[in-house]
Amino acid sequence: MALILDFANILGGLLLAAALLRQIPRVGGGIGGFADRVAPWGWIVGVAALVAGGYYLLVHLFDGPHVFHFEVVGIAVGVALLWDRLTGRKPVEPGAAPFGRGLLLAVFGIIAIVVGLQGLVTPD
Repeated sequence: MALILDFANILGGLLLAAALLRQIPRVGGGIGGFADRVAPWGWIVGVAALVAGGYYLLVHLFDGPHVFHFEVVGIAVGVALLWDRLTGRKPVEPGAAPFGRGLLLAVFGIIAIVVGLQGLVTPD
């Protein structure tokens, strides 16, 4: 279950940060193309992040030792990826340059990628 949370954080962060990562020379095109192919299934990543993050949040709230940032970021990634399905409106314009809320989501996506990579090397 921890691997699902870590991979959901990484892939969800990649989807959220795709607009910002496209700006990287020589790398952004590949990342953007991958994000475009995976984007239609982003809601599945969002559900996996919500379920795994919620599970670990409940486990660590009631059984200890304390709440970790992995599950909080996973829940936030899940909500961000499912935002259009929850509210019926898009959080940002697809393909737009990161500015305002889009930039905030892109920076949070970078943070989610780092947290997911940290979760892969942290013992559970």
